[in-house]
Amino acid sequence: MGGAGLLRRICVHVIHIVFQRTFYSKRALVVLAHQEKTSFSHAMKEAAVESLKKKGWEVTVSDLYAKKFSPVLSRDDILGDPEDPQNFKYSPESMKAWKEGRLSKDIMEEQKNLEAADLVIFQFPMYWFGLPAMLKGWFDRVLTQGFAYSMQNMYDDGNFKNKKALLSFSTGGLESMYTPTGINGDMNVILWPIHQGILHFCGFQVLEPQIVYSIAHTSPEKRSVILEAWQARLGKICEKPMSYLPNESFDLSFNSCFVLRQEVTEAQERCEHRRTVSQHMGKALPPDNPAKPGNTGL
Repeated sequence: MGGAGLLRRICVHVIHIVFQRTFYSKRALVVLAHQEKTSFSHAMKEAAVESLKKKGWEVTVSDLYAKKFSPVLSRDDILGDPEDPQNFKYSPESMKAWKEGRLSKDIMEEQKNLEAADLVIFQFPMYWFGLPAMLKGWFDRVLTQGFAYSMQNMYDDGNFKNKKALLSFSTGGLESMYTPTGINGDMNVILWPIHQGILHFCGFQVLEPQIVYSIAHTSPEKRSVILEAWQARLGKICEKPMSYLPNESFDLSFNSCFVLRQEVTEAQERCEHRRTVSQHMGKALPPDNPAKPGNTGL
């Protein structure tokens, strides 16, 4: 083959790679909130990164403890003088600062990573039936008004409606403790404020959680199986998101108080089970409620 022909083939190959990376490459962000590198949370993070990269994903890890990320929101999050220093209100002040590029460097870095991501995995241990303070502070400071949400852009119409989000976490208690008959109560109810109140509120397509129960009492052999199952799930992560009531089910106005439309309420009254965890109308959860993945079988 002549030099010109070889050069042409090389150019075509390079253009093909650039085209693939530009138009087909998916980006994942893993937000990790655990202080110990020997923890199972770190092992889950490593397994996720390895699995996604094998499938061609570009992966960014935001290790909040390694970064010494501050979970405390304050006036220091905003550079320059506030709009109203005598009556400082974080939401409108941070929205204005976001529009003007005056948020603190750490917040802007996290927002940049989040904005670029197609999939966001939150990896953490469950503390006190919720998020660790470090991760809760990440949500408080990073998901600023305007950037993450507004009254016009929320839930189905949220700013992140083209992104998927997934909670991956471990618990201290047994799986049976987090059931409708367990002492801790239904895991679906526990996760509702995070799934609906944070992720879906900002528009995320929320995937079923990856839950590892009672990790402190799990054998090394079982841990290996859990990690393999986690990687297998991520290897085919194109899943159907969990379902929520669409925005059109509600009267979205202050005059109507943002409640279910009358026809939706009447239809729900004829159903045996509730449509969601919280819009229950006194009815039971369906038997196939969503918070079921986690241990080994996916």
